[in-house]
Amino acid sequence: MGTVRKTITVTEKQDDWIKEQISKGDFTNESEYIRSLIRREQRNNSQFLNLKSKIDKGLESGLSSKTVEEIWNAGKKRFEENQKRENA
Repeated sequence: MGTVRKTITVTEKQDDWIKEQISKGDFTNESEYIRSLIRREQRNNSQFLNLKSKIDKGLESGLSSKTVEEIWNAGKKRFEENQKRENA
């Protein structure tokens, strides 16, 4: 994968923050820090779009005839099953 050189402008406070992250040893240089922010934003955006899609699907499905307790118990069961799968 190729790289593209970018020039950005940050405030002094932001520059101090970036330098602090590097001095703590979390990153080796400014580019590495900025790339990590971009990767995190990409993950967050992907998670947001996934959640938005699920909310839209729920809204499109209409009203449920189930009680709040039935919905809660079904969600709890699904959560516990997912936890078991992840820990297996």
